[in-house]
Amino acid sequence: MNAMTEEMVNGAQTKPPRVLIADDQQAVLDALRLLLKQEGYEIEAASSPAAVLATLANGPFDALLMDLNYARDTTSGQEGLDLVARVQEIDRTLPIVVMTAWSSVPVAVEAMRRGVRDFVEKPWNNDAVVRTLQQQVSVAREERRQLLLAEQEAALARETERGLLPREIPQMPGYEICGAWHPASTLGGDYFDARKLNDRLLAISIADVSGKGTSAALLVSNLQAAVRASSSADVPPCELCQGVNKLMRSNLGQDRFVTFFYAVLDAPARQLAYCNAGHNAPVLVRASGSVERLHCGGLVLGFAVEAPYEQGTVQLDPGDRLLLFTDGLTEANSAEGEEFGEERLIQTAVENRGFSAKALEEKVLASASAFSSRFTDDVTLVVVAAQ
Repeated sequence: MNAMTEEMVNGAQTKPPRVLIADDQQAVLDALRLLLKQEGYEIEAASSPAAVLATLANGPFDALLMDLNYARDTTSGQEGLDLVARVQEIDRTLPIVVMTAWSSVPVAVEAMRRGVRDFVEKPWNNDAVVRTLQQQVSVAREERRQLLLAEQEAALARETERGLLPREIPQMPGYEICGAWHPASTLGGDYFDARKLNDRLLAISIADVSGKGTSAALLVSNLQAAVRASSSADVPPCELCQGVNKLMRSNLGQDRFVTFFYAVLDAPARQLAYCNAGHNAPVLVRASGSVERLHCGGLVLGFAVEAPYEQGTVQLDPGDRLLLFTDGLTEANSAEGEEFGEERLIQTAVENRGFSAKALEEKVLASASAFSSRFTDDVTLVVVAAQ
């Protein structure tokens, strides 16, 4: 935990609890205010659902103690149930304790089914109200502490992931190369790299680690270190995949694996030697509009220690476009649950094959974004344009 995070967490834990009480009877509000102030609570009061929502906008609060019945409807509790839903839209971590008469306990039970943490009966017992609030505030503060720490950890891991990507993609005479990485809301395991091995050779790699979260980000870090330590002008792609597979096998659990594609571009010879370790087969769109897929290789990394890998070679002629991508792009879903898919990716690439690498990258990503309401996984795309 860094110093800033520790200060934020400890500060939130030591502040007096701030509670919002809501009831349409002023006498009830006055009595609860007096009771809770004596217990060290900071109190705000609201007499209507609209006032509750307006007050919460000036939060944060540690708890909401609210009645279920207001002026519009004093018997069914529906107005209170509707308010519960609105409050949760504002802050799902806020503990809600409802107050209800004994005759409407079933309504309180329904409120708890919808997310309310607890309830107290009217007329209330002072000790029961204080005890209930103390418990809910304590639980909520710990939940928020854990959430804050998780968010800080995720931000650090995300920054680490971003730092593993090339700050600037090296270019080779006769080619334009660009790459894009669009992280989703959660930590993923996408990775790509491009680095010169010498004046004529450029290594390009892309990978996707199974799983999410910090563990996936750490495996990406391990993968990058293994690839960079193993790659050189003298190591062909198939041998690199064999070596990296052995290194990664010891770091991967039985349920984890890495899809990986590694290629070496010989710029003057216009040849691309590659090995595909179970990754989405890159799409090679020829200037004529014909399409080839780069499948040659072997198993995903981490599946078996002695996995064999084959090597493929393709010629990159002027006007050809090569697209490397992760499944976050092709598995992006529409609002109806349909995937963007490889066919749409290929169609977009073919229709825009005359564009520069950067323009083609933007066209593909724009097409996927227009199709999908949002990306739920990291999206990585690398485009190589032969000129």
